[in-house]
Amino acid sequence: MPNTHKLGIVMDSIESIKPWKDSSLAMMLEAQVRGWQIFYLQIDDIYLDNGIAMGQFRTLSLHDDNHHWFDYLESGCCRLQDLDVILMRKDPPFDLEYIYCTYILEQAEEQGVLLVNKPSSLRDCNEKLFTRVFPQCCVETLVSRNPEILKGFIEQHQDVIIKPLDGMGGQSIFRIQAGDPNTNAIIEAVSKHGRSQSMVQRYIPEISAGDKRILLIDGVAIPYALARLPAPGENRGNIAAGATTRGQTLSERDQWLCDQIGDELRARGLLFVGIDVIGDYITEINVTSPTCIRELDQDFDLNISADLFECIEKRLST
Repeated sequence: MPNTHKLGIVMDSIESIKPWKDSSLAMMLEAQVRGWQIFYLQIDDIYLDNGIAMGQFRTLSLHDDNHHWFDYLESGCCRLQDLDVILMRKDPPFDLEYIYCTYILEQAEEQGVLLVNKPSSLRDCNEKLFTRVFPQCCVETLVSRNPEILKGFIEQHQDVIIKPLDGMGGQSIFRIQAGDPNTNAIIEAVSKHGRSQSMVQRYIPEISAGDKRILLIDGVAIPYALARLPAPGENRGNIAAGATTRGQTLSERDQWLCDQIGDELRARGLLFVGIDVIGDYITEINVTSPTCIRELDQDFDLNISADLFECIEKRLST
């Protein structure tokens, strides 16, 4: 099949995914339907050889089966520039190894490979700090590593959420109300005793109605959101923290928020993004490995991966 497109995907271990909810699997299944050849890599398979970005790969056959979702086919080594598209779907932590990988992927990008998402933007757009570009979309927010400054914000707003800048899945997210005797301990834990910047946001009570995940393809929103409802006794609307889900149509405010950020996402080469919205506000802009494709597909009879690959194929043809 000499004209078959070649898709590279950099992700965590495919053996350990939950196939019924894994967005990367949904993307690969769609690529396979379209006749693409799929090259699976992990972050330690990516390397640089005399200025050439290289990868040790295994090709895959995918199955939409919760018990047997893939088979390995061939293995080998290739120049990444010989691929047409690379999906960078490695989950956080966003550490130095992740950053080093983006530099190598950028080398392949310079040789003509389409990267989803653009490596330089993965580095520049921290999923929490990127909200700073859109202050009109955000609740009152402070970022600091200084305990006294953090406590001053808590005192000012009385009820806040504090979280590290490098977490995912609801890890190390705490609600603090003024006067909480655990305030100092929480700040110490989240900021690593003042060594790491932490984000504090005014508490948004509408979290009870769900933390909405909205997906955007090339800056355009899918018209449905997945509301993640906190488990009883929880403040976190993360599925990994036990939240349940409910699909819903975007509100006018949701669409307005998406319209505010769409042009900037396109300009930065962020082709597939998931934003988190609580009430009227964006709380995070997820650019590394956004999820919830499979849940939205099931709730609304969609094929979001097909929409993504239509966009990718259009890019390749121009």
